[in-house]
Parts: sequence; structure tokens; C-alpha cells
Amino acid sequence: MSSIQTVGIIGSGTMGNGIAQACAVSGIRVVMVDIAQAAVDKGLATIAGSLDRLIKKEKMTADDKAKALALIQGSTNYDDLKGAQLVIEAATENEGLKVKILQQLDSILAPEVIVATNTSSISITKLAAATQRPDRFIGMHFFNPVPMMALVEIIRGLQTSDATHDAVKAMAEALGKTPITVKNAPGFVVNRILVPMINEAFFVLAEGLATPEDIDAGMKLGTNQPIGPLALADMIGLDVCLAVMNVYMAEYNDSKYRPAPLLKEMVAAGWLGRKTGKGVYTY
Repeated sequence: MSSIQTVGIIGSGTMGNGIAQACAVSGIRVVMVDIAQAAVDKGLATIAGSLDRLIKKEKMTADDKAKALALIQGSTNYDDLKGAQLVIEAATENEGLKVKILQQLDSILAPEVIVATNTSSISITKLAAATQRPDRFIGMHFFNPVPMMALVEIIRGLQTSDATHDAVKAMAEALGKTPITVKNAPGFVVNRILVPMINEAFFVLAEGLATPEDIDAGMKLGTNQPIGPLALADMIGLDVCLAVMNVYMAEYNDSKYRPAPLLKEMVAAGWLGRKTGKGVYTY
């Protein structure tokens, strides 16, 4: 396996353009593909704006920005991915859509190309089984915002080969990220621990043990987290937190994953957090 010089990215949304930026800043060529030119243009504009903020903070020069942007090719044509050694699928979190994309990639890419998915919840083993390259399929779970967050969870499906894992791990390190290797299971590692903690904070809130502000202050000051669990839930979206808990409940069939009734109630009210202007807090 030659080292990865060109990375294809499917999807130019928040995760896709973040991954593209991280690659380009590290000197890796990127082909970022989305279905509509408007989406591609928006992704490229987001990257340019993000690099401008880094220039303002004196973390890079205008010359660095120009070099990074020159390495990114936006496209609406899957054929442009043919030169990539690794293609990362970062489309919407929808299993049917991801399977369709993966099967389309199989028909275009050479057999030795590695395909990764940036899913946060769908089984890597199941997605691998839908491709013609299950041994060269892997999960690369980046965290948002990608340019800032140091972690990448590398998730091995049952079929993933050691060579595929090692190539992707080396590539994550080349981006300046710290990869952790995880076996495939719902929630992987970080979200499996994080989202039940958020859910527990809703139980604590519903029991009236403390105010939301005090619960968040306690976790920030007592466990060194940069943001409290309730404020984080508002940032993630209460509907997303509930959906994740429902997946754990269904997949593990263990009552410790039951969603907090208050969380369900707030989602039913349409109080989803920052995106609706009201969640645990009002924005």
C-alpha cells in the first residue's frame, strides 16, 4: 500500500469540508464531491473562511492558505475520485444513502483503494458487507469541528484487514490527529460513554437535584470538561441525543440505556437546543 497522497471525500457539509481542510493543510490532495455544485461551493467557501480565521489568529500565513486551497478540487462527478488512494464517505447519517454511495464507489474505484465512512452510529461491519471490498473498508469517525479536534476513532469492522487499519491510522497521524482503534459496536467508544452521561444529566435535572447551571458547573469544575452535559446536549441537539439513546436501547437491549423521560418530553415539545432557540437553556 503506497502512502496516501490523494483523498476523496463524499459530502461537502460540516464534516466533509472539515476533513478536506485538515487534509489540505497537511499537504494531502483532496477531491471533495457533492451532488450539487452549490453544496460544493458552500463547502469550499466554509474552508476559505476557516483558514482566514487561522490567519487572523496568526496560526497560518496567506501563503499557507493559498497552498491549502490549491490542493482542494471541488466536484460533482464521482469519476474525479479515480486518482484517490483513500475515499472517505461523509454523507448524511442515513444507512440507505450510505450503502448506495458505497456501491457506486465500488463500480468506479480500483480494487486496492481503501474506503472509509465517517458514520457515528451505523455498523461498520454491516456497511462493509454491502461493498465489494470489505477487507479494505473501515470507519474513520472524526469529531466536530474537525480542524480543531485531535481525535479520530478508527473503527474496524469484522472484515477490516490489518493493512487497511495501519494505512488509515498512519494517514490520521499525518493529519496531526491522535487515532484510537475501536472494535465495531453501537456508539463506538466516545459516544457510548458520552451520550449516556448526557442522558443521566437529564435524570438528575428531572429529579430536581440541582439547577441546569449548577449541574453543568459541577461537571465542568469537578471533572474538567470544557462544557457541561446539558449545554452540550443543547449544542448536539436533544433530538440527536434521544435518537442515539434509542439506538443503544434497541441494540444492547439493556435498561441502563433507557432515555430519560424529560429528554423525550422536551424533544416532543420541539425544544431541541440551540438550533430551535430553546433546549435546556434559551438562546
